[in-house]
Amino acid sequence: MSEKYDVIVIGGGPGGYVAAIRAAQLGYKTACIEKRINKQGDPALGGTCLNVGCIPSKALLDSSWKYHEAEEAFSDHGIGVGKLNLDLDTMLQRKDKIVLQLTGGIAQLFKANKVDWLQGTGQLKANKQVAFKPLEGDEQTLEAENVVLAAGSVPIDIPVAEVDQQIIVDSTGALEFTSVPKKLGVIGAGVIGLELGSVWARLGSQVTVLEAVDTFLPAVDQQIAKEAMKQFTKQGLDIHLGARVTGSKKNKNSVRVTYTDGDGEHEETFDRLIVAVGRRPYTEGLLSQDAGVTLDERNFIYVDNQCRTDVPGVYAIGDLVRGPALAHKAIEEGVMVAEVIAGEHTQVNYDAVPGVIYTHPEVAWVGKTEEEVKESGEPYKTGVVPFAANGRALAAGESAGMVKFVVDEKSDRVLGMHVLGPQASELVQQGVISLEFGASIEDLQLMVFGHPSLSETVHEAALATDYKAIHVAQRRRKK
Repeated sequence: MSEKYDVIVIGGGPGGYVAAIRAAQLGYKTACIEKRINKQGDPALGGTCLNVGCIPSKALLDSSWKYHEAEEAFSDHGIGVGKLNLDLDTMLQRKDKIVLQLTGGIAQLFKANKVDWLQGTGQLKANKQVAFKPLEGDEQTLEAENVVLAAGSVPIDIPVAEVDQQIIVDSTGALEFTSVPKKLGVIGAGVIGLELGSVWARLGSQVTVLEAVDTFLPAVDQQIAKEAMKQFTKQGLDIHLGARVTGSKKNKNSVRVTYTDGDGEHEETFDRLIVAVGRRPYTEGLLSQDAGVTLDERNFIYVDNQCRTDVPGVYAIGDLVRGPALAHKAIEEGVMVAEVIAGEHTQVNYDAVPGVIYTHPEVAWVGKTEEEVKESGEPYKTGVVPFAANGRALAAGESAGMVKFVVDEKSDRVLGMHVLGPQASELVQQGVISLEFGASIEDLQLMVFGHPSLSETVHEAALATDYKAIHVAQRRRKK
């Protein structure tokens, strides 16, 4: 006789483990199926994000930035450190320790909330049955009132640069270099490519980024994107736009890459090559032919606004479905689905999901870009203030970048907030709150911001939309 659950979640990443915990909190008998084995050889929760994505990359981004500061900026503060020594092995061990602490914490939360962690693979069959194949032992058939599909995504492979995790690596392999490559190539100038390129550039690599698209960060407000390009170039990232990779040939310790751009065909040799051209939904083996779940032409699972699939009682969340492939979006969908199962009317506000690139300076945004609003034809106004006018930023030596608001001129509502600069990932939350509560820009103008703080630039940018900024000179825009 097969075991029955109220809720079975397939996938233990940010969306899946959160959905399982919330369902258990709501009183449902819940199981979460996860097949991952970590680099230590043990079963692990947390998915790509905690194991080989967001968390380890941020650990290396922070470590590499500290190294860069010691090398380049400490002397500005009157601090002499002598000859620097890079112990890459210790840096990687620190990263691994953080990952183990967080993934182990999820296992403890499962115990505390009485979620059954089923270690192995799961496949949805007809009538909400789940074929569970344990890491060890025979396949079992489980039954569920509700099934949540949360299998996540995997890096996109490209035939012109096949990953071997030695010379040519994906985002996972790029976290495990045992020495700093002298020359590093990165295919893709998106979030992952820029973050990983930044890590190794700070530690001493000569980094070349090849991006097939002609526009840098096309999804980002272009005023912010252009300034970000300047900053990253100044830091040593050699970014080529409109550069389409046509082939690669590996040698024992290097790879020769050919690419074309507006100037013709080029060839470069790198010690290591990172392929970071995006991610795709991981649906292999997830659905039997009679499962009844619909996929679109790009292999995303079709869902409605509350993540219901075409099969009643079956939901899909996170990178498997439409919208940005972001851990925090998956987390909120996991909570929403558990609460929808419980009969609540929770809804994710997809118009207020922030995006962040954890470079230095950070890039963060929420809502509409100026380009999007301009295209709509609706009247709008903007306010832009640089961090160079902010006392706290100058005191910290973090004066690059700016805060920008895009505002509906008729209603005065905040439509978008865009930040390039220190702590952008934190500051952008003020824009998220503004959008969530339907704030007017006047609401932000009338608030009191602590002095000195980075957030004062948010205040000044809000004031700047109506030519009221105090600490920057403004010229009125001609109508």
